[in-house]
Amino acid sequence: MGRMKVSLAALVTLAFCFSVNACPPGDRAALLAFKAALNEPYLGIFNSWTGTDCCTNWYGVSCDPDRRVADIVLRGESEDPIFEKAGRSGYMSGEIAASVCQLDRLTTLVVADWKAIAGEIPACIPSSLPILRIFDIVGNQISGKIPADIGSLGRLTVLNLADNKLTGAIPPSIVNLRSVMHLDLSNNKLTGEIPSDVEKLTMMSRALLSRNQLTGSIPSSFANIYRLADIDLSMNRISGSIPAQLGTMPVLSTLNLDSNRLSGSIPTSLLSSAGLNVLNISRNSLEGNLPDVFGPKTYFTVLDLSYNQLRGSIPKSLSSAKYIGHLDLSYNHLCGPIPVGSPFDHLEASSFANNDCLCGSPLRTC
Repeated sequence: MGRMKVSLAALVTLAFCFSVNACPPGDRAALLAFKAALNEPYLGIFNSWTGTDCCTNWYGVSCDPDRRVADIVLRGESEDPIFEKAGRSGYMSGEIAASVCQLDRLTTLVVADWKAIAGEIPACIPSSLPILRIFDIVGNQISGKIPADIGSLGRLTVLNLADNKLTGAIPPSIVNLRSVMHLDLSNNKLTGEIPSDVEKLTMMSRALLSRNQLTGSIPSSFANIYRLADIDLSMNRISGSIPAQLGTMPVLSTLNLDSNRLSGSIPTSLLSSAGLNVLNISRNSLEGNLPDVFGPKTYFTVLDLSYNQLRGSIPKSLSSAKYIGHLDLSYNHLCGPIPVGSPFDHLEASSFANNDCLCGSPLRTC
């Protein structure tokens, strides 16, 4: 009888140890199905995905205190020793399997910069991963549309889908991502307009939508996002005028609107803004004179107004700016003398080339 008790106790201890050192079978099975849909031929990052304990020493996987899988972080560009040893960046093909949706305690899903992962974003992700905070699949070849219900990921703080082959419109539900701070959809093939009620993204600090095929106008409601510091809508097909409200945003420091189809005049508020440091509105169809609104608070590391239809003279008030780094006024219809002094004394002729009748250093004398 005593021996029986010892055996029973040993069994209980063994079972307890097994349960402590194993992740739930469902999570393990989901990870193995996720792995089976991918092919990583050079680094062997999945070689560690063996045994019953997916919470310990499975490359890129970590668990919460309940030993449920909480994070998958697989980056193809990394300083991890496995990359240093191989002397190469990552390459992986295959697709992101829908089995990832069975990991309902996932807070981080990063499968980034593997160059050849294709397929579509699993449609089940928005409805199946309610506490997901980071979703980053930048730098692959993922196609198809952004899931229509992407906005149901209410806790998401980072959505990075850049550098893929996504098509279709930006889903209207995206404005329901009330916690998102970093939104990057750049370098895809997205079409349609930017949702007019983008102001609902009240926590957003970066809105990066460049290098798509977006049309329509720039929503003036961007200006109502208090924390927004960086807007990049460059290299699209956006038309209409630049909303003057953008120049009154309290923390906006970078505004890239170059290579679109924008028209009208440059809002005075943009050039008189004390907080804006990078302004690139080149390669549009902007008209009118350059507003003479520069002053001691003007501080631009980049001010690029080239390839437009600007007329008149270069404002003398530019000489009173606190700092102008890179200035490009080339390929317009500007005329008259280039003001003397800073910043004009450190600029090359290319900054003023191909205007109607500009003169003075660094161009020909007047």
